[in-house]
Amino acid sequence: MVPVHPAQARRSRRWELRYQLSLLCADFAVGLGAGWLAFHVRFAELTAYTRIYMILSCLLPFALVGVLALARAYDKRFLYVGTEEYDRVLRGGLALIAGIAIVSYALELPTARTYVLMALPAATATLIVVRFLLRKRLHRGRARGEFLRRVIVVGHELAVVAMTRQLRRERFHGMDVVGACLPADGDGQVGLPVFGTFDEVPEAVSRAAADTVIVLGCPELDGDRLRRLAWRLEGDDIDLIVASALVDVAGGRTTLRPLDGLPMLHVEHPRLAGGSRVVKNLVDRGGALLLVGLLWPLFAYIAWRIRRDSPGPVLFRQVRVGRDGREFRIYKFRTMHVDAEARLSELRHLNEHDGVLFKIRDDPRVTSVGQWLRRFSLDELPQLFNVVAGQMSLVGPRPPLPQEVAMYHDDVLRRLAVKPGMTGLWQVSGRADLSWEEAVRLDLRYVENWSLSMDVVILLRTLTAVVRSSGAY
Repeated sequence: MVPVHPAQARRSRRWELRYQLSLLCADFAVGLGAGWLAFHVRFAELTAYTRIYMILSCLLPFALVGVLALARAYDKRFLYVGTEEYDRVLRGGLALIAGIAIVSYALELPTARTYVLMALPAATATLIVVRFLLRKRLHRGRARGEFLRRVIVVGHELAVVAMTRQLRRERFHGMDVVGACLPADGDGQVGLPVFGTFDEVPEAVSRAAADTVIVLGCPELDGDRLRRLAWRLEGDDIDLIVASALVDVAGGRTTLRPLDGLPMLHVEHPRLAGGSRVVKNLVDRGGALLLVGLLWPLFAYIAWRIRRDSPGPVLFRQVRVGRDGREFRIYKFRTMHVDAEARLSELRHLNEHDGVLFKIRDDPRVTSVGQWLRRFSLDELPQLFNVVAGQMSLVGPRPPLPQEVAMYHDDVLRRLAVKPGMTGLWQVSGRADLSWEEAVRLDLRYVENWSLSMDVVILLRTLTAVVRSSGAY
C-alpha cells in the first residue's frame, strides 16, 4: 500500500469548517428574521418611538451569535450527533432572554415586553429546527459515504469486531473504520485491513490516510503507553479517542475529574425523578392538550372513515403496562377487523419479528383504512388522551403488552422505570424494521440518558420518520 501523509486526510476534513460556517450564517439569518418579524408584528410602521426597536432588530443577530458562541454552540465536539448542541442553543437563548430582562429592569428601560417575548423565543425555537435540518442533511451525506472520519481501531480482535459492527450500523455518526492495529500475538481475523501492532499506530495512520484513532480497553495500552501515543499523534493533528466500557451512557452523565493526576470518570445516576421530570410532565400534558385542540377535525375525519370502511367501534382499547409495572388501557384508532384477536393464534406462525413482539407485513386482519392509518402512524393519535391522563408521555419507550412484560429479563424491565411514550428512539430509528435486541437497546438508552432536548430531537425525527413511513406495518 502506498503511504499517504495525514495532511491529505486533514484536507478531506475541510467540510467541518464549512459546516461551522453554515451554522454561523444560518444563526445570523434566523436572528435577522426573528427581529424583522417581531418588529413588523408588534410595530406596524417606523416612527420616532419605534426606531430604537428597529436598531435592536438589526443588533439581534449579532447578540444571538455572540451568546451562542459563549455557550460553545459552535464547538465541533458538540456538533453532528447527540443532543448537547441543542442544549447549548437553549441555554444561549434563555441566557439572552434573561440578560435583556435583567438589564431592562435594572436600568428601568421601557422595553416592549411583547417584542422581547416574540423575537427571542421564536429565534431560539427556529435555531433548533434549522440546526436539526442542517444535521439531517449532513447525515444523508454520510449515508452516501461523504463527510466521514477515517478511523483506525486499536484493540483485541473481539473488541475491534464489536466496535466496527456498531459504527457501521449507525453511519450517521460519521466514523468510517478503514483498518485496525492488533496485538502482536493475535490471529488478525477482524475482517479489516490490519496495519500493524500497538507499537505501529502512527505508521498505520499515515498508511491508511486516517484522521482518527479509537483505542479500545486492553491491558497492554496502559496510561504511559496511551500518553506516548497521544504525543506521537498530536503533531499531525490526529484525533485520539479512548472508548469507554460504559454502554449507552451519554456525556451529560459523565464527568472527568482529576484525582492525584489520575483522570477519574464519574458517572451520575439517570434523572428518573425530580424537577426536570415535573417539567416533562407539564410539557407532555400541555402539548397533548394543544395537539388535541388543533387536530380535532382530523380525529372526526378518521372516525368517519373507519365507520364507513368496516363495522365495529372507532377506537381500539388494549391493556398495556406503564411506569413501574402499572397497567392502563391504551387508546388507538381501530385498524383491524373486529375478529383480529380471535385470529391471532392461526397467524402466529407467520410472525416476522424476533423477540417477544408479533409483527406481520401485509397482515390480513388490517382494514384498507387501517393500512393508511398505520403507514402514517395516525392510528396512535388517540394516545394523546393517555398523555393528558398522565399514563403516557409524548416521548418514551414503547408501551408493552402484559404478556410481553412477562417474558422480560431483568435488564429489559428497566424500560418500565419511566412512562411509555407515543414516540421514542425505537420508533424513529426504524420502527418495526429493527430487531428486538436493537429496540431494547434504544429504549434503555433513552431511559438512562433522558433530557428535554432529547425529547425535542425525537419529536423532530418523528416527523421525518412518519413522512418516510419506514418500518410502519
